[in-house]
Amino acid sequence: MNVTELNGAVLNNVGAPARPPAHGAPLGRALMREQFADFRVDEIMTVTPEGEGEHLWLEIEKTDWNTEDVALWLARQAGIHRLSVGYSGLKDRRAITRQWFSLHLPGKPDPDLDCPPGVRLLQARRHRRKLNRGTHRANAFQLCLRQVQADPAALAERLALIARLGVPNYFGEQRFGRDDSNWQRGLAWLSGEGEAPRKRTLRGLWLSAVRSGLFNAVLAERVRGGCWDRLLDGDLLQPDGSRGLFAAADEPGAETRLSAGDVHPTGPLPGAGGMASSGACQILEQTVLAPWAAVIEGLAGQGVDAARRATRLPVSGLDWDSWDDTLHLSFHLPAGAFATTVLAELLETRGPERRSRERL
Repeated sequence: MNVTELNGAVLNNVGAPARPPAHGAPLGRALMREQFADFRVDEIMTVTPEGEGEHLWLEIEKTDWNTEDVALWLARQAGIHRLSVGYSGLKDRRAITRQWFSLHLPGKPDPDLDCPPGVRLLQARRHRRKLNRGTHRANAFQLCLRQVQADPAALAERLALIARLGVPNYFGEQRFGRDDSNWQRGLAWLSGEGEAPRKRTLRGLWLSAVRSGLFNAVLAERVRGGCWDRLLDGDLLQPDGSRGLFAAADEPGAETRLSAGDVHPTGPLPGAGGMASSGACQILEQTVLAPWAAVIEGLAGQGVDAARRATRLPVSGLDWDSWDDTLHLSFHLPAGAFATTVLAELLETRGPERRSRERL
């Protein structure tokens, strides 16, 4: 059989690692995204366009469009290469989202954009630099869950717990593709047993899916051990809102800072090099990742650098309101975090059945 086996499972059929909850089983069920307006996301930027420069920054509201499709449409409208279009982060498709894009237009006027249904231009300003990934600081979410089947008092208690303690910072299911296809194809490719991606965008998606799944596997073990939000000997910590890292052993007040939410434990995003944990933390990570050694070697071979990600996700500004069988939620999450990760600690959600459609 021309596939690699991992712990007795055929690699091509290995689903993305499970994401056990930290605060208990879901309290009930609910319908998510019945309407596009039930899932709203607004980018919170760290940069304000200056008003001049060769990059045109556009704030766009999109409905039932994914980010990459909007980027392709903008490239065609402006008559530029797709790589001359920048954006900060990927946003959900079945939702109403507001996010920024940039067009590199040296010596060119602003294009006339004939927006199709589902795309609305909110503002346009020039800037000196391209909009790069990770430029926004956070995302603001407004969610409406319908057909909620759960005890209201239990929901309120769980939400208060989430507001106080946060949730495990798992990558959400959308990171792995439909039926975990990006994860599975990435595993097969990186282990040398599957086809390489034919498109640049697929390469990025597959690499991201694999790294995310490996991080989730380590985080899941910390959740099972009750240490996803607590110090382990040898931990590397990350200040809240920062990408920096430091060894917990080098900070006398690490435990106090962690309890206050000023810093968070981290887990590995595997690749080449990078800052390594030690002690009990390193043993846990190495034990979980040992079966994936060939895949991690493949990541390094693709030039992917190792990094770390916080294991705890603070949920700021969490507010809720409910009546009948509807629950409204609003909260802020740092860039790169998933609203579905928050919901998984609360309810089992399902989406409406829908048919996919082609983009022009």
